[in-house]
Amino acid sequence: MTAGEQRAEGAGPFTSRLTWHLPGGGTAVWESRLARRRGILTVHPSGAPAGRHNRADETALHRLRRLNATAAIAFIVGGALFAIGAGVAQLGSGDATTCASVYFAGGLFFNTGGYVSLLQVVNAPRHVPGGEGRLVTRAWRWWSYEPARVDWLSAFVLFTGTLVFAVDLLDSFLQGLSVRQTNRLIWAPDVIGCVLFLISGHLALAEICHGRPCVCRRSLGWWIVAVNQLGSVLFMASALAAYTRPATGSLLNADVANWATLVGASCFSLGGLLQLYERP
Repeated sequence: MTAGEQRAEGAGPFTSRLTWHLPGGGTAVWESRLARRRGILTVHPSGAPAGRHNRADETALHRLRRLNATAAIAFIVGGALFAIGAGVAQLGSGDATTCASVYFAGGLFFNTGGYVSLLQVVNAPRHVPGGEGRLVTRAWRWWSYEPARVDWLSAFVLFTGTLVFAVDLLDSFLQGLSVRQTNRLIWAPDVIGCVLFLISGHLALAEICHGRPCVCRRSLGWWIVAVNQLGSVLFMASALAAYTRPATGSLLNADVANWATLVGASCFSLGGLLQLYERP
């Protein structure tokens, strides 16, 4: 790169890593996940192979810590409640109302975690091109519309998925549904929510790998995304197995539906636990 030139990396139209020359020599590297979760930007001084981290100001760091802890705890509790609900369905009384109540409580925590994850993106410190490798903190916002950012799109799709799950969880309290109504009101939103979770996870992997397939065993962020994506795959397997056969009125495979939900929900709890350590 020549002075002033920028090198952008990412998937398709999205930029997840940006490298540019500093006016006084050396380079700065901004990565969307590191800036959003850690509040840092890497600076390589002129002639020095190793980089140092320029962190955001204390206001941004306090904000990021609070948001990160809230989202992580929400996913830990939400995943645990989903696992308990699946355990009750498989090993307990199997009472539909009890299971629906536990799942609904877990869904509220997933809603919270999804929205706070979006707030992390909206209020992340931003880099200033030409600003000598600094991160700046903007005023607090409750919402933004930035579909050109892969991190915003991933978080928005995740939050939307939690809202679609809420429709499924509310409909599960309805009594006396026909097989057709059960598949339309409960099963279909479940599948749609799982698809949105998978899309969100794919975008998160594209962000952390900058558009290339990668396995980053030393990256805590990669492990969080990978574990959550495994949970999304298991949720999809559970949703497909929960289809109600029109001929018999029974689930396609109740055992697969319950066990896949239990293990998938445990993955989200584990992802939330790991996220507690991915803080500024």
